[in-house]
Amino acid sequence: MIRGLLLTIGLTLIAYIISAYSGINVILMGLLLGIIIGNLFSFSDKYAPGIKFSAGILLEIAIVLIAFSINYASLIQLGWQTLLILLASVVWVLAITLFLAKKLKCPGTTGWLIGFGTAICGSSAIAALAPQIAKDKSDMGMALAVVNIMGLLGMVLLPYVVPIWLNDADTAILLGSSLHSLGNVAGAGFVINEQVGEMAVTIKMGRIALLAPALFLFQVLIHKQSPSKESSKMKLQWYLIAFIVVSVFVTLVPMPAQFLSGSKWSANAILTVAMAAIGLKMNLSTVAKSGKRGIIFGLLVFVLQLILILFLIWLL
Repeated sequence: MIRGLLLTIGLTLIAYIISAYSGINVILMGLLLGIIIGNLFSFSDKYAPGIKFSAGILLEIAIVLIAFSINYASLIQLGWQTLLILLASVVWVLAITLFLAKKLKCPGTTGWLIGFGTAICGSSAIAALAPQIAKDKSDMGMALAVVNIMGLLGMVLLPYVVPIWLNDADTAILLGSSLHSLGNVAGAGFVINEQVGEMAVTIKMGRIALLAPALFLFQVLIHKQSPSKESSKMKLQWYLIAFIVVSVFVTLVPMPAQFLSGSKWSANAILTVAMAAIGLKMNLSTVAKSGKRGIIFGLLVFVLQLILILFLIWLL
């Protein structure tokens, strides 16, 4: 097992170096490196146990560590109007995800994962849901790539378009309620001004706090839509139970800032190892076939999300 584990850790170290100089999300970089190396070289069966461990157990450990970044108290800081917009947009995106994934025939569970990542918090949300519904780990890799592309696109474009029509408060609501990762929200918000950045990040933290409830809701919706499919059966695996327990504990018991920072870094590092392992098992021909459809699906869901949020901002 040690060979495969060392391989995925080595790719993670390279991903961190490249990410530091390129600015590309390190988790996405780990996935890309895995895909490149996995398709350029063939590895003996001696590597398989370590790669499987990295893509399985380490992924689940990363999900538990992500829970330390979730604090339900952040929802209390939001006014009822902002909270209503958050709840409505999350439910809306989950609903249209199920509808469009079926209509557009998005491959495997990729569409479901893209929609869930768009609704909540990008890569972390995809990582939390994937073990529950995806038999093929390449679906997770594809979804992660698409969500990161959409998040980058939104982070670059929205700051130069949105302020034309919206004031600072409404701009912060739109950014915090729509962009995929916390980094996307901070990057877009602080480009406009410090006030928008701080408000948008606060709103995004409230949205991240909805991860656990959204996991249950989405699985219920999937089960109702496809009750006969094995992948849609309701599950409550150990890491999901631990995720809920940790997030509730962190909300109720103040934790040292240094510990929380360390757990966040550890979660990202271990998740990058898992993504590198998943990338090693992805075939480029499969990626090419499903990639175009996945990007179109991700863009459509993102646009529909923005439309609803803008309507709710206007209405409220």
